[in-house]
Amino acid sequence: MGDYQTAGRRSRSRGLSPVYDDARSAETELEDYHLSYERSLPRGPTHSRRVLEADNQRSRTALMSAGRVLASRTALITGASRGIGHAIATRLAEEGAIVWGMGRVETALAELASETGGNSLVADLSDDASVWSALERLTDEIGGAPDIVVNSAGVFGLSSCATESVLAFDESVSVNLRGTFLVVRNLLPGMLDRRKGLIINIGSISGRKAYPGNAAYSASKFGLRGFHEVLLEEIRGTGVRATLVEPAATDTALWDTIDPDNDPALPNRSQMMQPGDVAEAVAFVATRPDSVSIPLMQIEPA
Repeated sequence: MGDYQTAGRRSRSRGLSPVYDDARSAETELEDYHLSYERSLPRGPTHSRRVLEADNQRSRTALMSAGRVLASRTALITGASRGIGHAIATRLAEEGAIVWGMGRVETALAELASETGGNSLVADLSDDASVWSALERLTDEIGGAPDIVVNSAGVFGLSSCATESVLAFDESVSVNLRGTFLVVRNLLPGMLDRRKGLIINIGSISGRKAYPGNAAYSASKFGLRGFHEVLLEEIRGTGVRATLVEPAATDTALWDTIDPDNDPALPNRSQMMQPGDVAEAVAFVATRPDSVSIPLMQIEPA
């Protein structure tokens, strides 16, 4: 139930409560220290003060950049064109990550790249050749697998077991489950060789709890949970970490055509989480020390 969509209208996105708050303390301490140091300097002529102030500003910028937890780390985010994926991309960029956003909407990815100072990869997770080509470009340009991979792309629909179409079912499994597998299968060997890396899979509350009308979506998300559990066992002790984030319903644009507020079977939008809440959860996981593993994170409104 992290995402909903009426049958025939499919979209990419996912769905928590803010859990991340401590990563900026280093920046604050560094800035306070530098400002204190600046105040202790003797005052000279006006032009000297201007030069000094400029130097101090450059030093503060360098110090604060160095203090960001994910500085210089590369992060691939699928489904980055909009919604939760977009929020995750911008949030990790704030922590200093070099973001590579993957999605189908080229214009939206270009805007994201401009916003984050990162890069874009146009690809459709239901198209193998498209995925291989995009990931080949990524690994060629950064010299291997990225430090962080966030699989946040997905589709979903509302349809019962008796009415769901074969085409819609196949699409849900193709993107939500098989698409994640394609990305992991391509990039995991490089992480294992390096003995370091983090994979964050965005699942859903529908991957652990059954809801009527989620025939295809729940099948794909329960499958993702199973895939993630096997992944955890296989990477144990390798230095590679993986987290499954399972959010509840999140208020994104995909609800616009559904009008859940007038459907008693669906959650009210005012009670949903925001994409930024899920992004905060992902940032929390991504900024933990390499020695800390969080296999599962379930998030929902308080």
